[in-house]
Amino acid sequence: MNALPWSSSAALPPTENQPIAPVIETAGSDGSAESKGESQQDLLVFGKSDVKIKPKGVRVGNETVLGTDDRVRITNTKAPPWRKIAGLKLKPRPPQTSSYIGTGWFIGPKTLLTAGHCVYSPSDFNGWIGSIEVSPGQDAGVSPFRTVTATKFFALQQWINSADPDHDIGCIQLAEPLGEEVGYFKIASQTDAELENALVNISGYPGDLDNGRNQYFHQNRVLRTSAHRIYYDVDTYGGQSGSPVWVQASATSEAVAVAVHAYGIGGTAPSLGVTANSGPRLTPEIVLTVKEWLQAASA
Repeated sequence: MNALPWSSSAALPPTENQPIAPVIETAGSDGSAESKGESQQDLLVFGKSDVKIKPKGVRVGNETVLGTDDRVRITNTKAPPWRKIAGLKLKPRPPQTSSYIGTGWFIGPKTLLTAGHCVYSPSDFNGWIGSIEVSPGQDAGVSPFRTVTATKFFALQQWINSADPDHDIGCIQLAEPLGEEVGYFKIASQTDAELENALVNISGYPGDLDNGRNQYFHQNRVLRTSAHRIYYDVDTYGGQSGSPVWVQASATSEAVAVAVHAYGIGGTAPSLGVTANSGPRLTPEIVLTVKEWLQAASA
């Protein structure tokens, strides 16, 4: 499967703390499905905080629980934004027989974002994944909407060429517009100033809790940004790779995804001086490529 060519209108700044402009974004939607029961939106955090939260300790896996495990199970995954987030079952091509779990999230009617290593991995899949079962709002291992199988994938060229963790972003294309029903996230390339001290939300399907059958959520503060990555004190674990990292200015404002969660504290350089999980940042160049993926889905 060939990825779309990497495209760019301008070079990224070489160092952090330089403005990234212009802001590039896509549209979001809450979908057409009815919302019943408790929305659990009281779990979300909004705006910014200058209070630094220090973890008491860490539990290290492919991703990391920072101190006390504060993740909360989402029980009404039929409501937005939870239904926009899907449990993934990754099935490599034969002769491989092992399957994997991950998380993806809708950004358009037929398009989801996830981690690049969920769709392309020479070590785990011998290249491209064979197929992915996509279950939006999965709860107790079952989607309240339905599960569809995807066989078309893209990834950033830097990830394909060199497994660059700063570009660990992939795309899943569906044959049917399931996102029209469940909704999809707006994404945007926010500046360092916008992200400084921002409170972020992350929800996905961790393998250490219920074997990835249920959706779990945690929220906390951005601790640091770099030109290509966002670092945050949010509890995650393996299986949550590909989860959306989103911000909201207020309880009534639209959710805006700013990164794709991918790494635990092992992916955070000691020189940064923080104990944090992280995800590749949705920079202007990456958002432009994502727009190409969205266009390919509508063609």
